[in-house]
Amino acid sequence: MEDKILIPQGTNVEITNDLIKVKGKYGEIEKKFDPYDLQINTNEKEVIISTKTDKKREKKLLNTYYSHINNMIKGANNKVIYKLKLVFSHFPVSLEVNGKELMIKNFLGEKSMRRAKILDGVNVKVSGKDLTVEGIDIEKTSQTAANIEQAGKIKNKDRRVFQDGIYIIEKDGVLIK
Repeated sequence: MEDKILIPQGTNVEITNDLIKVKGKYGEIEKKFDPYDLQINTNEKEVIISTKTDKKREKKLLNTYYSHINNMIKGANNKVIYKLKLVFSHFPVSLEVNGKELMIKNFLGEKSMRRAKILDGVNVKVSGKDLTVEGIDIEKTSQTAANIEQAGKIKNKDRRVFQDGIYIIEKDGVLIK
């Protein structure tokens, strides 16, 4: 069984042992893959992922690796952008990026700050009630957006009444060129 991923012009894919590096217009992404029973090879135009047998387990791995490598190629050539919105009704909430953390101050009148982790290679911009999360690695960018959304989650209260929080309003659906 075999699957091929086309490499766009201006993109370079290097495979050394378990490490795959993709260099594109916006930067470089590298990821380590455990080979199991898969062979990953490349030529100038495509990445070829193949298995020796057609077992169900190997087919699942082949499709997973295909998706990961395809996402790496897309991310290196296009920035991934998530947009989030801060919603509050009574207590004015302020957001501040401090190094690799987003600080959420005065959320529901809480004295302590809530914190959301920002992963490496991801930029977070705050402008008023809007947040923009952007990066080239789809997995890290989406995980950072999820971390921010989880940090602004209300627990042990009726969500129909307490609708304060930070919500993702625009996902990775559109890749910005």
